[in-house]
Amino acid sequence: MAAALEFTVDGRRIQVPDDGASLMEVLRDRLGIRSVKDGCSPQGQCGCCTVWVDGKPRVSCVTPARRVAGRAITTLAGLPSDTRTSWGEAFCAAGASQCGFCTPGIIMRLAGLDARSDGDRSRSAAATALAAHLCRCTGWQTILEAWEHFGAAAPERDWDAAIRRAELEGGVAQAVGPDVALGEGGFADDTAPEGALVALSDGRGGWALGETVAEARTAAGKVQGRRTPTELPMPLEFPEGDWAVRLRTSWVEPAYLETDASWCAPGGEPANPLANGGAFGAKLASPLPEIARRLADEHGRPVRVLWSREDTVRYGPKRPPVAIGINADGRGVVRVARTPGVVDAVASVTPDLVVDEVDIAGPPTSVAVRGAGWVEAAVALSALDDEAQPIASPAGGSARAEWRQGSLRIQVRGGDPLDEIVLRSYCIGAAHMAYSWVTSEALTVDTDGEVHDLTIRSFGVVPASRMPPVEVEIEPADGPPIACSDAVFAAVAAATWRAAGHPPDWPIGPMNA
Repeated sequence: MAAALEFTVDGRRIQVPDDGASLMEVLRDRLGIRSVKDGCSPQGQCGCCTVWVDGKPRVSCVTPARRVAGRAITTLAGLPSDTRTSWGEAFCAAGASQCGFCTPGIIMRLAGLDARSDGDRSRSAAATALAAHLCRCTGWQTILEAWEHFGAAAPERDWDAAIRRAELEGGVAQAVGPDVALGEGGFADDTAPEGALVALSDGRGGWALGETVAEARTAAGKVQGRRTPTELPMPLEFPEGDWAVRLRTSWVEPAYLETDASWCAPGGEPANPLANGGAFGAKLASPLPEIARRLADEHGRPVRVLWSREDTVRYGPKRPPVAIGINADGRGVVRVARTPGVVDAVASVTPDLVVDEVDIAGPPTSVAVRGAGWVEAAVALSALDDEAQPIASPAGGSARAEWRQGSLRIQVRGGDPLDEIVLRSYCIGAAHMAYSWVTSEALTVDTDGEVHDLTIRSFGVVPASRMPPVEVEIEPADGPPIACSDAVFAAVAAATWRAAGHPPDWPIGPMNA
């Protein structure tokens, strides 16, 4: 029988077996503390599971529980109530939380910095502290603004209007409020009942089950994902021709933080993986709900079905790589990995581009991923203009972006803003995703279609310390509200590419705009 470990969690003395579990496994799966999120375990690279150990932030998924014996653990739930409330309000007031999966860990990091900062609220200090974290939704800037204005009075808001705008931009049901930043958005695995079986992919098309995540991992024979130093050629060759504009993209990872998850009781309805965010379209066809339903019925008890970070990279949909050539008259060819719906996506921008779908080995692709197909076509066409022009999305929202003195300046039009804080947050998040895509992001996929970059840090997502400032001007407009963050995504990609001089292959590398 394993010896016992004793330590304090949020002021409560607890005792657990010394069985090799991580601190995150103890906190989340044994004590039910759901503010401790699992976005990459056991990679220790996303920061979602950050807690304090004796008052200092630590990533709990790679901290063995035995290392904290006799020490004091503080989770977000263990912060003083007024402090926790103030952080939730600060994040909400700045638009610093959208899905809210990463923010509990970020708040613990910033609260730890606040405790030892002696009143220093510089952005640079906070950006450096956030090096251990990844946020895919917000683009960092609003998080840094929440840090700067922590403790300030929160503005009055129309929460129904804020939710409407969030749902327009995210494309799925979305909650807005201070509790979202505190991790209470109702994520699928957070709502799973105690005692549910855990099912993990075994990497061979089946599912390994266990009473705990750790037990299921052992049964699955899970091997820690790595990144590769190998650089492979771009996935597609350019169409033949002497083109005025050429644009070629690589494989990239959507990099949503809450990996696919669902659970189901026998005879019940499975939990929705889109509980508080759409993962930029990449979870719309997630197979996990139906797998949870089937396994629950087979085993006669509730089953949690989880994809690891490596699973989301291997099996989750990607935007299809493209290789585009365009003549000065706007006519040309879009060569693209074969993807249902991509012809219509390109045609929504212009009828003058011929789509040449080709079969290439690689992970699955989908036009549901943010603007896939139409964004690449619109960005390529934008290179024919001498100056930046507004780009309209198929939904009707439009945006114009340009670089000025090292800052991104965005003008956006989307009908009634409803809630400018939410709209601005989604625009800044889209700007970060576009800037990161153009300059830094790529996945190494070999000629057999196997993905070799399987860790959070291998995706190339630009961190807080390297994200340029973003200014958003919301233009007044009559009419109903229209989603416009995808138009911002396209406009910023076009502006960043323009500022770099339109090199044909993405990512283009760091730039000085």
